[in-house]
Amino acid sequence: MSLSKRCIRVVILIMTLISVFCNCSVALASELPYDTYNYNFFEYIVYTPAAYVPSGSISGTQLTYEGIPLGVFSNPQDICKTPAGEVVIADTGNNRIIFLNKDMTKVIKVIKDFDNNGETDTFSSPYGVCVSKKNELYVADTYNNRVVVLDSDNNLIKIIRDPKSEVLEEGYVFTPLKVTVDYADRVYCIAQNMFEGIMVFEDDDKFVGFIGTIEVQISLWDKFWKRIATKEERSNQRLFIPTEFTGIDIDDDGFVYASNIDETGTQAIRRLNPKGEDVIKKGENENLGGDLWTEGFTNYAGPSQITDVVYRQKGMYSLLDRKRGRIFTYDHEGNLLYIFGGLGTQKGTFVTPVAIENIGNTIIVLDAYRAEILIFTETQYGSLINKAVALRYDGDETEAVELWEKVLTLDENNELAYVGIGKAYLTSGDYVKAMDYLKRGMSSEFYSIAFRRYRNEVLKENMSSFLTGGVILLIVLVIGNSIYRKKKGIRKKEGLLNG
Repeated sequence: MSLSKRCIRVVILIMTLISVFCNCSVALASELPYDTYNYNFFEYIVYTPAAYVPSGSISGTQLTYEGIPLGVFSNPQDICKTPAGEVVIADTGNNRIIFLNKDMTKVIKVIKDFDNNGETDTFSSPYGVCVSKKNELYVADTYNNRVVVLDSDNNLIKIIRDPKSEVLEEGYVFTPLKVTVDYADRVYCIAQNMFEGIMVFEDDDKFVGFIGTIEVQISLWDKFWKRIATKEERSNQRLFIPTEFTGIDIDDDGFVYASNIDETGTQAIRRLNPKGEDVIKKGENENLGGDLWTEGFTNYAGPSQITDVVYRQKGMYSLLDRKRGRIFTYDHEGNLLYIFGGLGTQKGTFVTPVAIENIGNTIIVLDAYRAEILIFTETQYGSLINKAVALRYDGDETEAVELWEKVLTLDENNELAYVGIGKAYLTSGDYVKAMDYLKRGMSSEFYSIAFRRYRNEVLKENMSSFLTGGVILLIVLVIGNSIYRKKKGIRKKEGLLNG
């Protein structure tokens, strides 16, 4: 067999293997029960590799406690993690709190009751749960209208109930749904039918007010019709009630992340400082509402309905959309990193997602209807983005370049990767390369900065040449003007003599 024929056969074999590999890759991608995508600069959907994939689920029927089957979860409503990474579940319908180990394979303890001044006390539909850095358990004991605080040995520390204040209506019934606590033991609580904001209690259990009140934006059109409408017509109009918060979490610096249902689909998350001011940053499209949506956009029936938020690390946070079962993850600058998840009956999809948490390199979601915890593990694509964003958050733009380049080998349309590399070149002073990458990443803000610095650098390097050229040009103009005037004077004299 000639050498050329052998080469042809080797090429054919390689192409065949590549084709098989590509088909296998497509087949594996098609096994996901949902699409994974993002939005580009023009707000068009761009399909991406999966950042997280389903890796299992945990239900009460799989677990035992002290040799006895734990039993089915009943309408569970919340999950959180302890400082040690253990998982805590508010098993609402069963009126109990369940602690699982990190792997969620073993039940550590189940709390059904506690000692309250010598009497056995129980929970009634506990909707919310969190564990402080002191390892103290906070339970939003909803139908008992209180927040119960227990230590690590299940001993009662305190009970928060019946808040009193001039800002509360007379006869107000405190019905807590979600709860969290900061490093100073301030308690933040989302309460049912409380539209003024998140309720704040100091460490002495005293109610001190609200933070994060969302002002209702009423259009001029609505105001106009409200004025001219009859009493009957006004009664049929929708009420302009402030938005109620749905989920709450807190970062290491004490900033509160609070999710809400946003009718406009533009901002369903807020980052509240201790003064209650929203200091969250927004990305290029200034949208923090999940799926991009506007009136008349037929792909989706209305905006996302964000039901919970989890702060992860290095400024990243994830939102849970109960309407379409999506999980949206953003960085500290408000850039949308990736989207995954969906509704359905297949493995890895949700029916009624209610709570989200981050455990190590996994994201877990609690589904109330399925009565399960669904587990999602990060892929290489997700891991690269997470690590690159973490380096970027720490200011290590240059260190993140290698990771962003690997992201581009998996997803050449990832605009954030181009921006990350462009910003690294901008920091290092290579403005030409910075402009190239920032242009691909559609970052007008940083492209302008790179262009301005490049222009200033060119002017600085060539200042002597510009000055020399300017002086020469000035001399030429002066001499030329002098010659012109002399010639003009000569012509004028000749004209007079001839006349």
